[in-house]
Amino acid sequence: MSRFTLVTALASAMGAAVSLASPSAFAADAPAPALVQCFGVNAIAKNDCAAGSHSCAGQATKARDPQSFVLLPAGACAKLDGGSLKPT
Repeated sequence: MSRFTLVTALASAMGAAVSLASPSAFAADAPAPALVQCFGVNAIAKNDCAAGSHSCAGQATKARDPQSFVLLPAGACAKLDGGSLKPT
């Protein structure tokens, strides 16, 4: 067996072993960030839901609708111009 064939076979075997490994073995054990409703920062039809103005996701008819919200990581809403944790 040539050296090239041996190296290729070894690389293939290692690749197969890695692909069979559990995805959780590579995932970090960090918890998912808490999400909050941020009102007034949506784009048209890019909202997660609303406070009574329409039924829900993707139905905002205007950008920066104070009744529509998007879900953002906690703390991010306060950093956005016009962002509010409550509908106005």
